[in-house]
Amino acid sequence: MARTIGIGNQDFEKIRVNNIFYIDKTKFIKEWWESMDSVTLITRPRRFGKTLNMSMMEKFFSVSYAGRGELFEGLFVWKEEKYRELQGTYPVLFISFADVKENSFIQARKKICRIIKEAYKQNAFLLEGGLLDAGEKDDFIKVSSDMEDNEASYALKSLSKYLERCYKKKVIILLDEYDTPMQEAYMNGYWDEMAAFIRSLFNSTFKTNPYLDRAIMTGITRISKESIFSDLNNLEVVTTTSEKYADCFGFTEEEVFAALDEFGMGGRKQQVKEWYDGFTFGKRSDIYNPWSVINFLDKEKVGAYWANTSSNGLVGKLIREGSPEVKETFECLIQGGSIRMEIDEQIIYNQLSEKKNAVWSLLLASGYLKVEDYQAYMTEYGAWKEEYELALTNLETRVMFVNMVKGWFDRVSSDYNTFIKAMLAGDTRTMNIYMNRVSTEMFSSFDTGGKPSERQPERFYHGFVLGLMVELADRYVVTSNRESGLGRYDVMLEPRDRENDAFLLEFKVQDEGEKELADTVREALRQIEEKGYQANLMAKGIPEGRIRKYGFAFCGKKVLIGGSGPERKRS
Repeated sequence: MARTIGIGNQDFEKIRVNNIFYIDKTKFIKEWWESMDSVTLITRPRRFGKTLNMSMMEKFFSVSYAGRGELFEGLFVWKEEKYRELQGTYPVLFISFADVKENSFIQARKKICRIIKEAYKQNAFLLEGGLLDAGEKDDFIKVSSDMEDNEASYALKSLSKYLERCYKKKVIILLDEYDTPMQEAYMNGYWDEMAAFIRSLFNSTFKTNPYLDRAIMTGITRISKESIFSDLNNLEVVTTTSEKYADCFGFTEEEVFAALDEFGMGGRKQQVKEWYDGFTFGKRSDIYNPWSVINFLDKEKVGAYWANTSSNGLVGKLIREGSPEVKETFECLIQGGSIRMEIDEQIIYNQLSEKKNAVWSLLLASGYLKVEDYQAYMTEYGAWKEEYELALTNLETRVMFVNMVKGWFDRVSSDYNTFIKAMLAGDTRTMNIYMNRVSTEMFSSFDTGGKPSERQPERFYHGFVLGLMVELADRYVVTSNRESGLGRYDVMLEPRDRENDAFLLEFKVQDEGEKELADTVREALRQIEEKGYQANLMAKGIPEGRIRKYGFAFCGKKVLIGGSGPERKRS
């Protein structure tokens, strides 16, 4: 019987009972069990099968599923008798923080406590008979969404004790999406309170818990040890660059191609590879995005399925509000280039906007970047360096970022498009009218300086340049801050069709010695000429008579634009 393509199924039992399309990942059970690691933290991008694998682990180990071996018949783990005997023999606590997405610490804390309370409710049978004494029963009943911090931090440890007493076996704890509360805390400004609460909870549950046999935590990022894992020296961390479990999350190319053949789409392998391949875990390359592959099998057409499954707010915020250097680096990536830099896989959320390269570490962990090359070496001064060459993961990821940049200009899309048309037509009057509207609306989105004296118009213009790249990519090669002539120009638009004009844009903030913005415009245009920024364009065969030059002068949010170059009919 042909398997059904089901979207969004994360319950292993439901998938197996209903013959829903599934790629066997039960080798993970064997590999994890034989590793003998006490507490394992596994980070993978979202929608890469973390929750389904955790559900699989619960159904395999939990005493609640004893005698349910039919769920695993025909799969890898069921080949060995010792694993058939292991199924359904451990008390298991399976909890998820995936829904902890609150705007305040008080509400987030309540949500976590409610999740713990639900775990108690599922094990309410422990209250029956004489398993617990009177005091323990009282503590059991008092677990609530409003319990005190000391009660909350100890609650999972206590429940482990009761389960161990009941089954005469230590407990396996599975915690899915452990980092969701921390991401939300960073985004909503209550990081310190949440870090302290989670640190205490994790210490009691995973470090000082004598009733714990083993545990697995999954998430997208590896949060720094100092933030919430400072007391956990028994933690085995498996990131996207680790060798362990490399093919246990996501689909391998062999698995994807077999699925395409199964559903009669074998002729579309190259298209699927271009869109959804590109992930590398450890040394295992050609890992595909499972969410997008399943959606492709269901709908039989390519699309940005994974990119649209949840908010990319944190990534967009970090790039939009990032330094000019961040935006310049992103310009390179979005145009198909690669970057080389040192990466720290430990994410320090409360330093994301300050720590160099932190945004790229986050994008790598989240799956938006892939490792093209890795080099480790000793410098001449005796320092050990590890450098990664990074690029956008695949076509789907690039489409996502293009749409993200377009979204920055949604509020002023009509004005922005009118501005671009006027720029191409040489209509500086219309350019000035619309650019001032655009800058008034958008400046604060790109400028995160705390005081007026700290504000950087450069943040705005690099965001503006990214907009140009997205809007004009089919007609122009847009570059910024590159060497040409005797200096570095701000923005260059090189026409793909040599019948069209080329453009040079220079941005300048009004100096104290410049009385009027018009003086600043003239200085910008003078700099283009004196530095010979047109040299690169002319070297490519574009005559100087077809190079239009614009000077952009800034004073706060006010902009004045002046131009020189070939005369064009105004739009």
